[in-house]
Amino acid sequence: MTVLYRSRAVLAALWGGLLLCVAFVAAPSAFAVLERTEAGLLVGRVFELEANISLAVALLLMMIERRIGRDAEGPAFTTDFLLPAGALFCTVAGYHALQPMMAAAKAGQGGMSFMTLHAISFGFYGLKTLLVLALAWRASKVC
Repeated sequence: MTVLYRSRAVLAALWGGLLLCVAFVAAPSAFAVLERTEAGLLVGRVFELEANISLAVALLLMMIERRIGRDAEGPAFTTDFLLPAGALFCTVAGYHALQPMMAAAKAGQGGMSFMTLHAISFGFYGLKTLLVLALAWRASKVC
């Protein structure tokens, strides 16, 4: 059982570190040294990788939490289950749903501007980061 608690804490901490690194290191650095178009392409690829990693880690953490809950005969939906579930929702909505809309807005299609969609995506990413950091903090207290 201790392995599950430690695995949850390590995964949540690594995931939180990834999100912070992308937001505060990778994206700003790309725009600082590359031409705007090239930086946009690079950052788009980084966010694509981050979104796919986030999907996998969120599902893994949700499975770990369900196993912990089942072994402890606790409730099905705990805070430690809902935090990665919320982050999973933010990933799907903020990247997988909005990314095609942002591409269409760049091409002059769709009802919302690119900047509006970018701001919504930024909000989902920020919320996801807060949820993951809260999970990492909660998980670290158990170990």
